[in-house]
Amino acid sequence: MKNLVILIPLLLFKIAFSQVEKDNYKQVSTNFISFFNESKNDSIVAMFSPEMKTALPIEKFTQVSAGLKTQLGSIKKTRFVRLQTASALYETTFDNAVLGMTITLNSKNEISGLLFKPYTEAKEIIRNTTKMKLPFKGEWTVSWGGDTKEQNYHVESVAQKNAFDILMYDQKGATHKGTGASNEDYYAFGKELYAPCDGEVVLVVDGVKDNIPGVLNPIYIPGNTVIIKVATGEYAFFAHFKQHSIVVKQGQKVSTGALLGLCGNSGNSSEAHLHFHLQNVEDMTKATGAKCYFDQLKVNGVLKSDYSPVKGDKISNN
Repeated sequence: MKNLVILIPLLLFKIAFSQVEKDNYKQVSTNFISFFNESKNDSIVAMFSPEMKTALPIEKFTQVSAGLKTQLGSIKKTRFVRLQTASALYETTFDNAVLGMTITLNSKNEISGLLFKPYTEAKEIIRNTTKMKLPFKGEWTVSWGGDTKEQNYHVESVAQKNAFDILMYDQKGATHKGTGASNEDYYAFGKELYAPCDGEVVLVVDGVKDNIPGVLNPIYIPGNTVIIKVATGEYAFFAHFKQHSIVVKQGQKVSTGALLGLCGNSGNSSEAHLHFHLQNVEDMTKATGAKCYFDQLKVNGVLKSDYSPVKGDKISNN
């Protein structure tokens, strides 16, 4: 689309995602859409921050708004997609096109950035259609998993909303022997991790150091990582591998049960565990998470089929 208007978005460097629309963004976006459709440009400019008013005064914004309406028509509907730091993204359906509208607010809930561009979000995946096998041997326990915040702190992340954190416990309910001062004390550390299905390895990160237990690495949050692309468009995301333990390469085709590497404690991790989730694209900063159901597994000793584990479940392959 020619002559697409882009209006001065703020430069934001901190990345933080939420799938929940906040009330202030909902109110501002609702007002913006109403004023835009009614050509109340002065009311829109009144919502701008001082910097935006300087960069885009009423005379200039009136021209911009008129150009948008000529090309695209009125806004028919919007769908909130995600909140990224101070900006909310909306899938915005006009009479003649579908665009992504990003609204940035300052601390006073004034519009400090406004961006329209073609909407290119990948199709969301609700759940996996590929049969998945648990990617480990033996019995592990889900420490975070499920659909509620109480079950799963990941739910507020767009990409990780259906993620699992999975650890190994002993009969006393401990995840480690001894003092737990070293990674080798943890039962999950060094355990083999396997491909849950057939696919192609599209990303490998293997050089991140394992943390001292209890000390996090927020610089590269996933730590050592493997992402597998599945033929159905699903991406299986593994995080926190042991440094230099990954045995697959980018571009390699893998089959169900193929060894990927060893469980570690790299990235934003306090102890050795497996982080696993599904998403709809490779890039986690642009992805939307999908719920993962495993084909055949034992849950607390009971055989289940097509089941998505939740916090507290003790799980193993059938």
